[in-house]
Amino acid sequence: MKNLKILIEEEKLQKRIEELAEQINQDYIGKEIILICILKGSIFFTVDLAKKLKNDIKIEFMQVSSYGQETISSGKIDLKLEITGDVQGKDVIIVEDIIDTGETLDYLNQYIKQKKPSTLKICTLLDKPERRRKKIDVDYIGFTIPDKFVIGYGLDYDEYYRNLRYIGYIET
Repeated sequence: MKNLKILIEEEKLQKRIEELAEQINQDYIGKEIILICILKGSIFFTVDLAKKLKNDIKIEFMQVSSYGQETISSGKIDLKLEITGDVQGKDVIIVEDIIDTGETLDYLNQYIKQKKPSTLKICTLLDKPERRRKKIDVDYIGFTIPDKFVIGYGLDYDEYYRNLRYIGYIET
């Protein structure tokens, strides 16, 4: 892809994920955690984070979409895959690739709260606060980034570029 620039290199990504895992390990000493991986974008992040956690964990998957084939969120949330396990009375962490407008995370947060977890926290690799429309309390943030359309490390453009080992952006 032309005009692709590196925003966060692979080594920096992995170091920050290790720091997030340590923070989660401290917050959940001796507890089982259910990680809810938001597909498709957070799969790489969830796997790398889970490998660094010392807790007993279960991983659930949800898939929602608000982008379609666009580079900006449509604001319309489409639930494509629901969790299959019971989270009632459990410690749950939503693992997201990026928080942009906050509308998807607001939807997910409300949706999972209805299932009555004991605790519910949010962990995101990337936070783009400049575009926020909904107030979201995020417990674990990997990187705060500028308002750029990012790809790589799970993030895509029209389903391509997820396999990049770094976070890049498209220079316009």
